[in-house]
Amino acid sequence: MLAATALGWAQTNDKPIVRTRTGQVQGIIQEGTQAFLGIPYATVERFMPPQPVKSWTGVKVCDHWGPQAMQQNNRPMSEDEMSEQCCVLNVWTVPAERQRKGDAYRASQLKPVMVWLHGGGFDSGTSAWDPGMCLAKKDVVVVSVNHRLNILGFLDLSTCGPRYRHSGNVGMLDIVAALQWVRDNIRNFGGDPGNVTIFGESGGGGKVGTLLCMPVAKGLFHKAIIMSGTILNVNTKLMTEELGEAVLQQLGIAKKDVEKIKDVPYKELYEAGQRAMAASIGTRRPGTPMMWGFGPTPDGADLVQQPFHPAFPSFSDDIPIMIGTTFNELQRARYGQNITMEQARTELQRTFGDETDAYIAAFKEAYPERAKDKQQMPADLLSIDWLFRPKTIITADAIGGKRKADTYVYLYAIAEGNKGSAHGAELKYCFDVLHHYQDQLSPTIIDENRLWADILSNVWSSFAHSGKPTIFIHEESWQEPWRWNPYSKENGEIMYFGYHRQGAVIRTNHDRKLEEIIDRHCFKQLDEFRAKQKK
Repeated sequence: MLAATALGWAQTNDKPIVRTRTGQVQGIIQEGTQAFLGIPYATVERFMPPQPVKSWTGVKVCDHWGPQAMQQNNRPMSEDEMSEQCCVLNVWTVPAERQRKGDAYRASQLKPVMVWLHGGGFDSGTSAWDPGMCLAKKDVVVVSVNHRLNILGFLDLSTCGPRYRHSGNVGMLDIVAALQWVRDNIRNFGGDPGNVTIFGESGGGGKVGTLLCMPVAKGLFHKAIIMSGTILNVNTKLMTEELGEAVLQQLGIAKKDVEKIKDVPYKELYEAGQRAMAASIGTRRPGTPMMWGFGPTPDGADLVQQPFHPAFPSFSDDIPIMIGTTFNELQRARYGQNITMEQARTELQRTFGDETDAYIAAFKEAYPERAKDKQQMPADLLSIDWLFRPKTIITADAIGGKRKADTYVYLYAIAEGNKGSAHGAELKYCFDVLHHYQDQLSPTIIDENRLWADILSNVWSSFAHSGKPTIFIHEESWQEPWRWNPYSKENGEIMYFGYHRQGAVIRTNHDRKLEEIIDRHCFKQLDEFRAKQKK
């Protein structure tokens, strides 16, 4: 047993204890890592900004996941599993052998902090999807966050008076509160509050982009990784105000009685929100190349602009950014279906019309190594991502070489059998938890891709250390001939993970022509929306 110090760090029977500003927390050991699960970082009142947690006495046991945000669910859940009081976070750390200065870590011993924001499109999700115990072994401290989502996180009631001026962004303000908790407490877990990387995938990538546009978050993080996050949020202030008023109408609540909305049961509130969207700004269909509705509100204060339109505000110019996508993303994978070239051409014509031949030619030019496989190429033509990479290139062009900090771009193409490289498939590699997927992936795929888990988690953690992604390879069969340079529109340089099913290579502007064709044909709804907004 180690005695508690003034710092509040101790360990009793493999149950580590750390002091935070609001009280002591006791964690558990997960795969050789100290894990503190479900630490409260804020308390919430409906549609209000998060408030500080009250201090507690004694030791709070943090040995299981805290509640996820309220959301649509396919099974009943207890309040411990899902609650409006969902502002909890998790910390994974491998403490260094500490040479103490008094009772504190020396600055040289502090590790970079990586704060993970889960996906789910601002509507659903939980930090429990992606545990960080193995990534923490890469000499970083990992934090993941739960926060308010959907109608509870993003219902704009600002037309009801100044008390509700923040209501359209409280879900993002929760994340800001979590980052403030990191600033104030993470040193006691061995993390460096002056070296914080935010990273997220899908909706989580959108949250990272949104934080880059929030003045209140300035200084709380220092690097950013955006993974498959460039679905464009097209909410305007007028749209979110209209939606907020439509929700009140659906509930039969007058503006002067807006306080009554706090007593509406969640299920009834959520359903009213869906009806309100249909009756006002319209309901978003899955796969739509943009998002609107219950998501961040560009109010000019909390959020000065939407991200990826096409860049970020200048106050984020000093944040190094790594941004990328997967080869297939949300496109329905057609591998293993023995599709002929003529069948593929017929299907492609529905989307690309008279540019179908140009699309095929551009694919061959972009991916000559894949085009050589005559059996797989028809499936590739139908299965390649049509949603994320075009806008990722546009954003990378807008920021690469034009800011104080560097931008790095990647393409993830590590295949998992006939699933291809799907949306979110890279997470098990970035978190180095491939061994957790033995019930979902064949032993062959796990064995073939085991090295990738080491490589990707090293790349992500190296970026957290220095702002420059580095490939560490510990096998003699691999060489490291690359220098991964910062991206610019002129060099178009990306790291292509999984080149021709193996290895990683640098490519330069390899698919620009292809993505321009995809952008012209797969974003017509977005183009129509923008044209309507200009009128």
